Amino acid sequence: MACCDGNNQHEWIERVKNEGSVPLLEPDNCPNGWASPPGDKFMVRGPEYLTTKVKVPAGDYLLRPLGFDWIKGASKISEILNHPNSHIRKAIEDEFPMADKPFVWAFNLQVPSKDNYSAVAYFVSLDPIPQGSLMDQFLKGDDAFRNSRLKLIANIVKGPWIVRTAVGEQAICILGRAVSCKYFIGENYIEVDVDIGASMVANAIVHLAFGYITTLTVDLAFLIESQTQSELPERILGAVRFSELNPASAQPIEPPSVGSTENLQSSGWWKSIGQGFSHLLHRGAQDSGSASNSAHVNGSTNHEESGKLTTDQPNARS
Repeated sequence: MACCDGNNQHEWIERVKNEGSVPLLEPDNCPNGWASPPGDKFMVRGPEYLTTKVKVPAGDYLLRPLGFDWIKGASKISEILNHPNSHIRKAIEDEFPMADKPFVWAFNLQVPSKDNYSAVAYFVSLDPIPQGSLMDQFLKGDDAFRNSRLKLIANIVKGPWIVRTAVGEQAICILGRAVSCKYFIGENYIEVDVDIGASMVANAIVHLAFGYITTLTVDLAFLIESQTQSELPERILGAVRFSELNPASAQPIEPPSVGSTENLQSSGWWKSIGQGFSHLLHRGAQDSGSASNSAHVNGSTNHEESGKLTTDQPNARS
């Protein structure tokens, strides 16, 4: 699997990376923009984690960064890769009209706000996904498997004291256990729509952070959790840094018309094969888990295996 640091970057990838609503900038200086943070900024389960609980720097990503969108709509933004105005979709269709298309991964974080913001990170795999790999299992598995494995690591790189205190130096969660996720899978893509507002705890944290978003720099890494010895060490799918985002910079996007939806359903590539919708709201993560999540958010010792939102120091064992 190609990593994002290869010297053979494709020109179309570089072009697409610069087509989002906020610019692609250098990681050390990206105000109101996005960047690709170094993989070593994240600590993941090492090769002996099951016995030693030792984490190691993540290293290279499995996927190449493809883009970042900061968008808003009149209603909650879902299935962005099926939207007729998706610049990612258009670029792939234009670049590969007949050839085999690369596989796109999209993570759509639906921000709870009256203006329905979404922060969407896109990654791409240019090589076939290895049979039997965790990525392969994730794509072929059911929503219960995906909900039990998709992990988010969030690092607050820069921000006001109140946000750093609420979130901690590092927050880790199994997304499908902490919030509501819907998975849209097609022949050459997967999109994960993460409804942060579905969790009372996550909603409160994001509402707090959103009030300071113009002063925040955040790193987000997405990975499939390794739970057996043969799956270790963990590898990050991809990561994104966004910094000092201005809500006014979010690009408005309108819901597709009925006619557009019908056209999308007849599109050869984007026609879904085995599209899955996760209706599992994980009320335990909202009800019985609220008290424990609140303790984690306030900086108490965490246990990553619980799947709830946790906070870590970057070099902590868990």
